[in-house]
Amino acid sequence: MYIPKYTITTTILRQIGQVEAAREVIENAPLIPSWEARFQDDARVRVVHYGTALEGNDLTLSQAKSILEGNSDDVVARDRDIQEVINYRKVLDYIEKLADDKTNLVYSREILQDLHKLVTDKIIPENQAGEFRETAVVLKNSVTGEIGFRPPTFIEVPFLIDDFLRFLNSEYGKKEHPVLRAAITHYVLAAIHPFVEGNGRTARALATLVLFSEGYDIKRLFALEEYFDKHADEYFGALMQVSNQSRKLEDRNLTPWLEVFTKALAIELSKVKEKVRELSIDIKIKEKHGHQIALTPRQITLVEYLNANGEINMAIARKLLSMVSEDTILREFKYLTENGIVDKKGSTKAARYILKK
Repeated sequence: MYIPKYTITTTILRQIGQVEAAREVIENAPLIPSWEARFQDDARVRVVHYGTALEGNDLTLSQAKSILEGNSDDVVARDRDIQEVINYRKVLDYIEKLADDKTNLVYSREILQDLHKLVTDKIIPENQAGEFRETAVVLKNSVTGEIGFRPPTFIEVPFLIDDFLRFLNSEYGKKEHPVLRAAITHYVLAAIHPFVEGNGRTARALATLVLFSEGYDIKRLFALEEYFDKHADEYFGALMQVSNQSRKLEDRNLTPWLEVFTKALAIELSKVKEKVRELSIDIKIKEKHGHQIALTPRQITLVEYLNANGEINMAIARKLLSMVSEDTILREFKYLTENGIVDKKGSTKAARYILKK
């Protein structure tokens, strides 16, 4: 059975601590329901966009969003780029379905191969989708053309995959922190490079499944891929640094990669945490009401402005919500007032609204 080698450094400990702190705030934040759905949609767009951009997809974030909203006919781009986005949306659907299943999930070849089929649908020949490679591959530096890493021979692939899955499903492997398990999963699959194409997306997909199914989906409000794409040199550099340590997978020390992975997750979750704090206003609201308070997108817009500026009047609100009537805006303020989120100062159209202390 494969046993990963690594050292728990103070950096890794600190970053996992940041992950745990962010997780606590996000999962216990008030004012979530309507806001949560909007942010989940936003995170999904970013996961798909940055996850495919890492592999050379040229679509913009707005183009990816249009495709995910079913408007691919409005996007002028290569068919392959559009298909990659469609495929990765299906990958996320598959991951979420597995993670939502309350039975004890067993990570298997079938799951890995299904993920790869979804990633590469209509991208590579059908007889290669979900099938382990039967050829040698090398990874080259895209700038210099130099060979950076030689993955294992294709003969070794099925044995290495089975060996790793034994670790992932073992009682020994389950003692590891889920964040580390996800990081290890990402590295090992990328290093084995089991398929002809689509290995990076498949590795990130299985790592995401580990996070989601083991209690770290964190309301699915984050996009780890965004950090990786914006820090591609650090991301690929850490993977390559570990891979070039030794010919044998089991001899490599994963510490440099684990530091980068935990850093990425800590940063992305901390960004979500701060957004939640801004929107939630104060955890005492939840304690006061004894339940979370649902806000509509319009109400969220008003509260976000209040968080940034301290007060708001009808003139400003009309500019923020230009597509609705004044009566509708007044109803939104009434809801926020009745639920103890804002205070109204004055009784005329010149009334001001401030966040309730």
